[in-house]
Amino acid sequence: MTTNDAKDYAPEHTPRLDWATHAPEVYKAMVRLDAASRRGLDADLLELVKIRASQLNRCALCLDMHAKDALAAGESVERIVQLAAWEESRHFYTEKELAALELTEAVTVLTDGFVPDEVYEKAAEHFEEAELAQLIAAITVINAWNRFGVATRQVPGHYTPGQFSH
Repeated sequence: MTTNDAKDYAPEHTPRLDWATHAPEVYKAMVRLDAASRRGLDADLLELVKIRASQLNRCALCLDMHAKDALAAGESVERIVQLAAWEESRHFYTEKELAALELTEAVTVLTDGFVPDEVYEKAAEHFEEAELAQLIAAITVINAWNRFGVATRQVPGHYTPGQFSH
């Protein structure tokens, strides 16, 4: 764990499975898909999207990774913390970021079975078609990473920015 406190924290859990070792071709394909989905997207916006999707999916490993990457890239602690309540903290984000966050939620939480037209149209106002396609791909990819992390109970707290990022 990467905390500096000398508190008596609960012990780390053990991951259920090292899925990348047991399914290396899937892992390699995910890394390639992740790299392809980033092309043409603003790196700062992409980290906000990855953090928000990871919050919704409760993926501790990805939250750890992407919050650290965002901080290392110069993102403010305040904007990262406020992501959990972005709808009440809209003034921390640009209109384009808000559209991306709303689309992230709609694609991540498909409780109605679809992405509402108004959410898609708002995103389409802020992103050119190619960029919007990349954003949807990036949202889809982080959701896939989250599902691997949550299903196999990957352990957060050991990631160092620049070590690896998805």
